[in-house]
Amino acid sequence: MCGIAGMFDLSGQRHAPAGVVEMMARAIYHRGPDEDGYLERPGLHLANRRLSIVGLADGQQPIANEDRTVWTVFNGEFFDYKEKRETLEKKGHVFRTHTDTELVPHSWEDYGVEMLQHLKGQYAICVWDSRTNEVLLARDRSGICPLFYTVVKHDGTDWLLFASEMKALFASGLVPRKADLQGLNHIFTFMAMPGPTTVFEGIKSIAPGRYLHFQLGATTPERATAQKTYWQITYPDWGHEDYGGDEKKIVDGFEEVLYTAVERRVWADVPVVSYLSGGVDSSLVVAMANKVMGRPIPTFTISVNAKGLNEKSEALSVAEQLGCKPVVVDCGHDELRTGYPELIAAAEFPVIDTSCVGLLQLARSVHKNGYKVALTGEGADEWLAGYSWFKIRKLVGWMDRIPGVPLGFGVRYFFQFLNGQPRFPYSAYRKTLAQLGGSNGWFDVYGILSTNKLRFFTGAVRDAVLARTPLDDIDISPDLNRWHPFNRQMYFGGRVMLPGHLLASKGDRIAMHSSVETRYAFLDEDVIAYMAKVHPRWKLRGVLNDKYIERKVAERWLPKNVAWRRKKMFRAPMDSWAALGRGATRGAGETWIEQVLSPESVRKAGYFDPDAVDNARQKLARPGGGVSRTSLEMGLTGVLATQLWHHLYLSGDLCSLESKVGKS
Repeated sequence: MCGIAGMFDLSGQRHAPAGVVEMMARAIYHRGPDEDGYLERPGLHLANRRLSIVGLADGQQPIANEDRTVWTVFNGEFFDYKEKRETLEKKGHVFRTHTDTELVPHSWEDYGVEMLQHLKGQYAICVWDSRTNEVLLARDRSGICPLFYTVVKHDGTDWLLFASEMKALFASGLVPRKADLQGLNHIFTFMAMPGPTTVFEGIKSIAPGRYLHFQLGATTPERATAQKTYWQITYPDWGHEDYGGDEKKIVDGFEEVLYTAVERRVWADVPVVSYLSGGVDSSLVVAMANKVMGRPIPTFTISVNAKGLNEKSEALSVAEQLGCKPVVVDCGHDELRTGYPELIAAAEFPVIDTSCVGLLQLARSVHKNGYKVALTGEGADEWLAGYSWFKIRKLVGWMDRIPGVPLGFGVRYFFQFLNGQPRFPYSAYRKTLAQLGGSNGWFDVYGILSTNKLRFFTGAVRDAVLARTPLDDIDISPDLNRWHPFNRQMYFGGRVMLPGHLLASKGDRIAMHSSVETRYAFLDEDVIAYMAKVHPRWKLRGVLNDKYIERKVAERWLPKNVAWRRKKMFRAPMDSWAALGRGATRGAGETWIEQVLSPESVRKAGYFDPDAVDNARQKLARPGGGVSRTSLEMGLTGVLATQLWHHLYLSGDLCSLESKVGKS
């Protein structure tokens, strides 16, 4: 992977201010420490920071076509590069390098914007055609590679700035820093930032499967920033799914597309390793990668030092069975408290999932051991019903099936009342269900987090976040109500949690912080299409047998106990913030917790009620468990993450940690 950045004068005339794009590129040095490259013309200045993985000797960017009329900067990988290159060469295109980046300008010559239908892989790209002054900015189908943009007025001209990370936009010195309350609403609703809304006012992300296309000198800021869709997940109409009467045939088909996806992703001019948790997803990827490579590949595992959360023994057992050399990285309360600021700085938004600190350390270990590329098993749970909410919905979904009788809402409301939880009115519940296309297990679980908006937000901020539902911002598929209800649940997990959480706070930003590229076999285009077409019974069989089709494939590659191992929700302890109550002994690097959660800092930031924060900390300092405690833990973690993000990126005055304010 790489980092890309640049700016366009939408009038297509003026040179970029001197040194600005260089500062943007310097801010994302970690994405490409191997080399940099620039292209400057009237109306534009493009930059690339390169992490050399393919075409090591001649893959420098920006890269152009034969007559140097079409230019591109590119972040990512095209895993069908060899086949696509052969096709383009047969059509007369001449390649000068051995890097997959060169597919872009040649594909643009043949297809224009339609090239997005032909490109496969993980990518964020910028194309400039000097013949027509057209610009294309696009992001891959799943949202693996990030791409952010904003429009600012500078010296009388509208400039569109783009970058792989938002810190590069701020490094320009042209982009103001201000919180977007709707972005915080997303965080406290979804525990994710799915896009296009971000937590910074005026900055948007290109959503998965979307692109911007405009012509310099013939556009406006509104037209230039209008996102268009070239792909989104779709399912067969309800009743038209592939029921799969022949189990062997349908399992064979899934094994074939998944193996091909793994085979494509071990292609690189540098060594490839893999993350390994001991669960079926990563274990199956490692087993297949070993077969492709003809030898065991190194594996990297997180050891979460907390009761009930550690999968170290399972991972080491799988590594031994597969003959892999394992590397184990420890993560516990101490690492969590001291590592959280670095996590928020890398992610650029409040991250509520504490396990991301472990993944930050995992990527650092990959880098320290001399590697640049790591396979991962992420993506299977979203498309094959691996999460607990699918099972919960199957058990309790009957409560929402009686027309006109809000039994499900009544049971939830009574449960929240008994546990002292804040509660939304029925009108809000009904509106959300309508947007979701009916009852939804994903909503049931993340509704636990949403109640913290009632608990913690205060004053005008509370009014602002409650005035608008984040579901209005994510461009829900118009085909939603034509799908099987089970697939509707999968859609929201794939549209919200996958790009907004797993690929953001656990994926690209976290891995690339240590100059590591992560690759996702389960997010291969053909694998996604295969999983989408099969009937839900191949995803969840009965109530407990999730990822059924994958586990049937895994039986062929792994010991049966691994193939059918129950999923553990990988997370780190979330009560670390309470355990450091007032008067507790604090180590170096931990005082920031008390500082950002102090009543003075909470009031200064202005988002939360200081009394509510203090009450939550006191409750969590007492023993106890259950759903109400989990909700409170998630809420307080959200408060702490938001306070820390505000300090790092907006104010710099909430604690003694060094902030990013004023830094390039």
